[in-house]
Amino acid sequence: MTEISARDRKSTKGVSAKGTASKGATSKSPAPKGATLATRVLELVASGQASSRAELAQLLGAAASTISLTVAELVERGLLAEEGTQSSTGGRPRRVLRAGSTDEYAVAADVGGRHARIGVVLPGGGVGDVATVPFEIADGPEAALPRLAEHLETLAQQRGRDRLRGVGLSLPGPVDVTAGAVVLPSRMPGWNRFPVAAWLEERFGVPAVVDNDANCMAVGEQSVRPAEHRQSITVKIGSAIGAGVIADGHLYRGATGAAGDITHIRIDGGGADVPCSCGNTGCLETVASGAALVRILRERGLDVTSPEDVVRLAGDADPEATRAVRRAGDHLGQVLAANVNFFNPDAVYLGGILSTLEPFVAAVRSQLYESCHPLVTEHLTIERAVLGADAGLVGAGLFALQRALARALGEAGGSAARAGGPDRFPAVTPLPRS
Repeated sequence: MTEISARDRKSTKGVSAKGTASKGATSKSPAPKGATLATRVLELVASGQASSRAELAQLLGAAASTISLTVAELVERGLLAEEGTQSSTGGRPRRVLRAGSTDEYAVAADVGGRHARIGVVLPGGGVGDVATVPFEIADGPEAALPRLAEHLETLAQQRGRDRLRGVGLSLPGPVDVTAGAVVLPSRMPGWNRFPVAAWLEERFGVPAVVDNDANCMAVGEQSVRPAEHRQSITVKIGSAIGAGVIADGHLYRGATGAAGDITHIRIDGGGADVPCSCGNTGCLETVASGAALVRILRERGLDVTSPEDVVRLAGDADPEATRAVRRAGDHLGQVLAANVNFFNPDAVYLGGILSTLEPFVAAVRSQLYESCHPLVTEHLTIERAVLGADAGLVGAGLFALQRALARALGEAGGSAARAGGPDRFPAVTPLPRS
């Protein structure tokens, strides 16, 4: 795959905060102080939200002189680099900022049940060398991780092993980010509390981050969206269903890291007697996920064994498949409507294999417009994730780069450790992307 830089995606990514902020939100963050300012500057540049001193000053609400001093210190430490110029609306052209040196990167993988999407992620969200490789999650971490690590090692050797700064992994289950482990997952035998992040750090010798696939997708998608869209819900609809929540530009995890777990919300009718992996019956997952559609269509006599088969049939306008897909979209829309009314986001982004089906997306959109208050939907964006299958991969890579930057800042004499340690970027909500 041809490498795509974040700069090339300017048409979809409002890096500058010049646009008008959405109702109820602001494009500025509270002005941070001291080392907190340095960490915020690093994170904004690494995530691609800002690429110049002027954009940093506007997003952070800090004086231009303060931003310039902080940037100069970070450049001197080697944590930021300046390259080229970009045009401005007036005055001198702006120097372009990027995290680390111009050739540093992370390797990342977005893992599914049977395959993993791997690639190289650059500071700011550029992605390249993307490939899909076999990955049997049912084999357990002891067998599956070494095989995945070989593929990631090949990417690192091709790109330059000495410039590798982090490893990111997106997993389809609940993740304890601090421990770097999956907790009580379904359909992931042997993975419960296995120290995945620690295993990866020992294997590669660089910081590693593990997170839930929906969270990774939300962070990846946010990195290419307009800066004024600071409230969003990103839903991944594959074999299972999950959501990542961006609140005021931050990934919101909730009190125990389970925010966005909409898959176990119960649906009235349609699946009341169908058991769910959580032990209850009638959950959203039992009527609207890819696995549910496979079950439903098999019960109706169709030859399907995977969500890919469902997509193929619906793409060929099979009436049973199309009807089932629309019904699944209705169910998801019902659940999202309650969340959208409560949260009032700028956008709802749909990702995962079922989001490729127009009848599914149309059903979700229709249900949201029908069930939500007009004030909530007046300016609501409802569309597919523009990064598509790469959203989770980009998010996992950005998490890894942010972790590496936080550690580097602490080692270089900053007080990131005192402000929450090198885990602060991926584990705590007060930062814009993490």
